[in-house]
Amino acid sequence: MASYVEVSVSGFEEFNRAVAEHPGKTIFAYFSGSKDAGGKSWCPDCVQAEPVVREGLKHVSEGCVFIYCQVGEKSDWKDPNNDFRKKLKITAVPTLLKYGTPQKLVESECLQENLVEMLFSED
Repeated sequence: MASYVEVSVSGFEEFNRAVAEHPGKTIFAYFSGSKDAGGKSWCPDCVQAEPVVREGLKHVSEGCVFIYCQVGEKSDWKDPNNDFRKKLKITAVPTLLKYGTPQKLVESECLQENLVEMLFSED
């Protein structure tokens, strides 16, 4: 049913590779705290936001790419020299963004269905 491509990555290098593999595509990226072996993220907001973001994916245009990116363990994430912070200017998780644009939702904004739907459906 999905008319978009989903890629799951972990870490900054994998994220960059995933972006490079989809030139010319509209890319949405969701950044979340990494999950443990049981599939639970250390980030409680990420756990709450994920179902809202997944629901919002119904509104993504055909041919888009959705990258689900785990940013690492909490200690890695809190490092001010973290590549996500320095190179992508991501200040918090969860963050949902339209890659290459200023459009992004941060933390509690990712829990608001209307905002998530708007981000995914805007051209």
